Amino acid sequence: MNVGIVGLGLIGGSLAKSTKTRTAHTVWGIDLNQESMMLARMCGAIDAPLTDEKLSQCDLILIAIRPQAAINWVTEHAALIAPTAIVVDMCGVKRKVVEAIAPIAKEHGFSYIGGHPMAGRERWGFTAATDDLFAGASMILTPDDRSDMLLLESLKSFFSDIGFGTLTFSTPEEHDRIISFTSQLAHIVSSAYIKSPEAQRRRGFSAGSFRDMTRVARLDEDMWTELFLADADFLTGELDTLIHHLTEYRAALETRDADTLRALLKDGREKKASAGGN
Repeated sequence: MNVGIVGLGLIGGSLAKSTKTRTAHTVWGIDLNQESMMLARMCGAIDAPLTDEKLSQCDLILIAIRPQAAINWVTEHAALIAPTAIVVDMCGVKRKVVEAIAPIAKEHGFSYIGGHPMAGRERWGFTAATDDLFAGASMILTPDDRSDMLLLESLKSFFSDIGFGTLTFSTPEEHDRIISFTSQLAHIVSSAYIKSPEAQRRRGFSAGSFRDMTRVARLDEDMWTELFLADADFLTGELDTLIHHLTEYRAALETRDADTLRALLKDGREKKASAGGN
């Protein structure tokens, strides 16, 4: 199978490396960063650049760039995509992207489905990409009425082959609602938390809790600004909920109310237990 990858940053580069390491597929890639292109060629992550000619020969096209850039790329290249091809975007929000790309795919006859790999690191770029980034991870897909069983089976086989542990199906709206809590809110909290003046005086006083809370504060502000704004409705709702709960803890501390504070902490522990996961 010929696999085209648009964007060779952390996600696209890892897709390329995983595909070359774990399958016999041919991989063609493209990135605006010429250093990334050179490194991808030198390490064997791609077989050749993804040219317009090769684009028409792709069986699967994975788009791993920012939401608006993905929309623009598909708009500009739709006429070159073969009707037999499957296009999957890897963007961190789905409503905006799916609403724009799905009609283009339908007009030109190729298959399209929104996707989002549940894997990442606090560093970005091709140099951060690895061939095991997706090992055991969940791949979210947002099928619609054009997504037949053959397409889904084909994608399940491919993503399983490159290391994903599970496939999760969702609607774009459900995806954006849940991801506003599981990912976006965590990044905002981490970014706000590290701004305390005590962060600069912490040496010798920090351990695992500090590392866990601050890890994702090392983010790409351009990418996350776009993701946050595309999901602003759900994200502001999650922020309101968080602020409400923080206010409860603050009130208990101000009044030295041990019983209320203990109850709040117990409730949080129990909710963590019922939520499961890491």
